[in-house]
Amino acid sequence: METLRTPDERFEGLVDWPFAPRYATLIDADRTPLRLHFVDEGPRDGPVVLLMHGEPSWAYLYRKVIANLAAQGRRVIAPDLIGFGRSDKPAARGDYTYERHVAWMSQWFALMDLSDVTLFCQDWGGLIGLRLVAAFPETFAGVVVANTGLPTGTGWTEGFRAWCDFSQRVPELPIGFILNGGSARDLSPGEIAAYEAPFPDERYKAGARQFPTLVPVTPEHASVAENQAAWKALEAFDKPFLTAFSDGDQVTRGGEAVFQARVPGAKGEPHVTLHGGHFLQEDSPDEIATLIDGMIARRVKGFA
Repeated sequence: METLRTPDERFEGLVDWPFAPRYATLIDADRTPLRLHFVDEGPRDGPVVLLMHGEPSWAYLYRKVIANLAAQGRRVIAPDLIGFGRSDKPAARGDYTYERHVAWMSQWFALMDLSDVTLFCQDWGGLIGLRLVAAFPETFAGVVVANTGLPTGTGWTEGFRAWCDFSQRVPELPIGFILNGGSARDLSPGEIAAYEAPFPDERYKAGARQFPTLVPVTPEHASVAENQAAWKALEAFDKPFLTAFSDGDQVTRGGEAVFQARVPGAKGEPHVTLHGGHFLQEDSPDEIATLIDGMIARRVKGFA
């Protein structure tokens, strides 16, 4: 597998990004080593929060949430998926599959040796993060899902169909434009530049190009059976499970209903609708931090 690594200087001086890079080395099934980047902020003995980003963003999406929660004594961990951010990027689109991503992140998650984790996940951060919950349910103490899903081949929204068509047809994938368009507010030039930083040219965008085609929205897609199995695990997950979808996302609108209906831990939780576009982390970061912190506080109080 050929891999690309974004030069470190691309990440120097980014707006609102003071966090030191941390790395783990993963080994793919074909024995290729892959460097995965993650943020790990806050006290080592604090309650663990795992923030999972999606496509085509990276951990920068959570910069304000990280700072907020770390200041409140939470240990906040935010990885970059392989192909994104400061993580290594396989050069060929065919090197990206849903199951490969689950395997890569499962390997990293096991290496981290975490416990009592509170997960916040959005977009592909949910498609992959919820597979981690299904595989390691004993490790997770609570989950907050936003603008995501766990598809099993039963169809797609018109919003997702439009996004998929755009992502495959546009000659150059405009990462900053996508993040700005998917946020309710206008991002600053510095913020847009930070989202474009991982991708010096189109060669680095193989993962970003391929991800939309991997979502198992039809019975013919790969990973339908694996997601069906994951749903069986989620249907036994009785720890706190909160939905926090946004009011302005055409891609995942209404997706919270299936989680509220099928996950036992969702019963009685204070589900909310937050302000924002698809990338609601840009629009409601303080509200997201409050939700996560509140879930942890309720758990701690319950043990008191």
